[in-house]
Amino acid sequence: MPDYQVSAWLMAAFLRGLDREETLWLTETMARSGRVLDLSGLPHPVDKHSSGGVGDKVSLVVGPILAASGCTFAKMSGRGLAHTGGTIDKLESVPGWRGR
Repeated sequence: MPDYQVSAWLMAAFLRGLDREETLWLTETMARSGRVLDLSGLPHPVDKHSSGGVGDKVSLVVGPILAASGCTFAKMSGRGLAHTGGTIDKLESVPGWRGR
């Protein structure tokens, strides 16, 4: 898609908003645009999704709460990202934490 068409769509969606059906369509399309992991074999799988940005304000708090509640907490995260480091870098500084 040309960038001007994407820009026009984003502007229209921002100004007009999306109804429930449009939001569902967009979310499902985005979720299926790449590789989808099947987590159904894990005990109580929970995914905390993120659109990116600077900081781990939610992930670093929600992850341990979910794990302590017996959930398998699935989170795709990066390492060594820019000036803040990745979520995995931060979690690895917690004594006893281990990722898989």
